[in-house]
Amino acid sequence: MLTKAFAGSMRPSNIIPYFYRAQGAMDEEQVTVATLITSNRFEVFERLVEKYQGPVSVTVHIKDMGEHVQVVLDTLHKMYTSSPLVATYVDVHLVVDNFDRQFNTWRNIARMFARTQYIMMLDIDFYPCTDFRNLLKQGRNPDSPVNQTMLEMVRDGRAALVIPAFEYRDFEAGRRYRDFPTKKTGLLPLTKNKKITMFHASWGPGHNSSDYDRFYTSPPGEIYKVIQYQSAYEPYVIFKRDGPPVCDERFVGYGGNKAACLFEMYLAGVSYYVLADHFMIHQNHLYEETARRNERNHNRKVYADFKEETCIRCVT
Repeated sequence: MLTKAFAGSMRPSNIIPYFYRAQGAMDEEQVTVATLITSNRFEVFERLVEKYQGPVSVTVHIKDMGEHVQVVLDTLHKMYTSSPLVATYVDVHLVVDNFDRQFNTWRNIARMFARTQYIMMLDIDFYPCTDFRNLLKQGRNPDSPVNQTMLEMVRDGRAALVIPAFEYRDFEAGRRYRDFPTKKTGLLPLTKNKKITMFHASWGPGHNSSDYDRFYTSPPGEIYKVIQYQSAYEPYVIFKRDGPPVCDERFVGYGGNKAACLFEMYLAGVSYYVLADHFMIHQNHLYEETARRNERNHNRKVYADFKEETCIRCVT
């Protein structure tokens, strides 16, 4: 089954679902954070679990290099058995192979084995400043201020909810996650003073379709539609686990991988709506610049081919 499910990924690869299984009860109406980590990101992952305190489905990639495998497994075991929150909320799925940065394959694994109806594909370095765990569940309440029609579209798989992403301009300030604002009223003065900006503002097409100017002025409870979608758009979204297309697994390395996921969902009929009360902030860290540059150049061509193929497939 796994061979068929992940037929587009590189081989050989050993996929082990539920290597650890969350001990807490799963409420299907909650939003599962579907994410991925490598062996050097356990600390920031624990930070995410501590903040979110809701269901998490994580793919852990381990490089298949002799003793390294056992070292990582020991570290993972220590984290899982020493943290009640991790043990309560986290399902861990292992991938052991020699292929770095198969991000979309790892995303698909985390999504496939999530145990709630709704997921959010999230990169591990983002800090969820607001609580969106029970957003869909709260929407069942007729007195909820959340747009009921909109939530029904999410439940039907016809819409995805965007949580705007930000980052600090000062590198060190972006590492002090405990100081991040947790309410929009705390965020807005920082954006006005240019201390916090749209995530990766230097690459506008990645996030500017979320219309940050409207986000800043939206009243409480507003959800507004993305009306200027373009193919490089790669927000972080909440959507129904089953229904929308999975991420194309031909993408390996940095560049285009997440945008391809969102592009195919869009062509499949999913509309994007921005949650004006919610936001997240990137936790600054150093990047592997050489790898990013080389892989982005390669994936630029891959994405061009992918877009053409996907458009033809959807039209026909």
